[in-house]
Amino acid sequence: MDFSRVELSDEDAEFQTRLAEFLASVVTDEVIERDRRTGENFDEAVHLALGEQRYLERDYRDATDGGFSRVQRRIWELEIGRAHTPWFHWGTTAMVAKSVERFGSDELVDEVLDGVLAGRLRLCLGYTEPDGGSDVATCKTKAVRDGDHWIVNGSKMFTSNAHNAQYVFLITNTNPDAPRHHDLTMFLVPLDTPGVEIQGIRTVDGDRTNITYYTDVRIPDRYRIGEVDGGWAVLRGALDAEHGTVAPVADGLQKLAVMTEHLLLLAEGCDRVAAVAGSPDERGRRAIDDDAVAYRLGRGIARTEVAASTAGMFGRVAIAQAMREVTPDLMDVLGAAGGLTRGADGAADDGGAEYLFRLASPMGVYGGTLEVFRNMIAQHALGLGRPAYAAPSGTGRSS
Repeated sequence: MDFSRVELSDEDAEFQTRLAEFLASVVTDEVIERDRRTGENFDEAVHLALGEQRYLERDYRDATDGGFSRVQRRIWELEIGRAHTPWFHWGTTAMVAKSVERFGSDELVDEVLDGVLAGRLRLCLGYTEPDGGSDVATCKTKAVRDGDHWIVNGSKMFTSNAHNAQYVFLITNTNPDAPRHHDLTMFLVPLDTPGVEIQGIRTVDGDRTNITYYTDVRIPDRYRIGEVDGGWAVLRGALDAEHGTVAPVADGLQKLAVMTEHLLLLAEGCDRVAAVAGSPDERGRRAIDDDAVAYRLGRGIARTEVAASTAGMFGRVAIAQAMREVTPDLMDVLGAAGGLTRGADGAADDGGAEYLFRLASPMGVYGGTLEVFRNMIAQHALGLGRPAYAAPSGTGRSS
């Protein structure tokens, strides 16, 4: 792996400076505080400002089509994270929009794409179901054809940002008698359609997600994405992008893995705790002078650096695992006050380590569980067989 520093051209250096200054002007302390309070990971004013400055459009398009150059895209991803921009749902919107462009009708592309690039329209994912977990192919939400329309009934869990979105990229079952993966059809459903209900859910880390219900939702066929019963072909590309299993690029400038923004939060947390541990208390003692504290901090920083250098689906596992293993040590180094939440009297690090500890748990679930990713690594990277989930034969040992 090449860790050499990229020398920026004058144009790219100017781009970085201009972007950082712009983000500082729109991602204010008030915006960050509101995001912490609501857990939405979204701010409409910031999103619209990014659209107005054409940052969304340039991130969406390839360099040959007016988008960011390879270096600029890497700068964009880093600066967005450094500014703590509440924008995670843009990646979902862009991913769905690309599927609409590829598989949707020209009429539907005309309806949504300009609004997406301007920031006016947001798109969310309707994949997971209450009984389905990470296996979206077990879809039970039904879509039944009625002339030029479809009638949809069912429910979806973890439809994040649905309350700020205008459309949901919905996977449905249109042929219950067909073999697995040949019974699915994708739709882009307008969320203001009668029969759609959105209910908020709070996760353990304080994020807002949703459960969405679809009761006799009637949608025109023009909102279908791809062929009838051909939804798996539409869905696979989007799933690969969400899982971070896209092919690496030779120049090494691509984002190494999904959710590296969360790892940046962990790195900042390590720095803050190290600063606390390196400061003398009222008796003049420093926690960092305790070999156990120094070892645990050093190990946490090393784990963070390794995760930051791990690519693809390997990186997805490494990031989540690092957060789960490092955050308890950060809280322990801070002592009892490290377990207090933000705003509580006496909270160490203003509750930063405690928040990271809560964030670490769902990190192993977002976009697919760690077990799913480990199975993907075993099958696709190591060439091992599919896991066998059948109950073991026999109930006892032979004598």
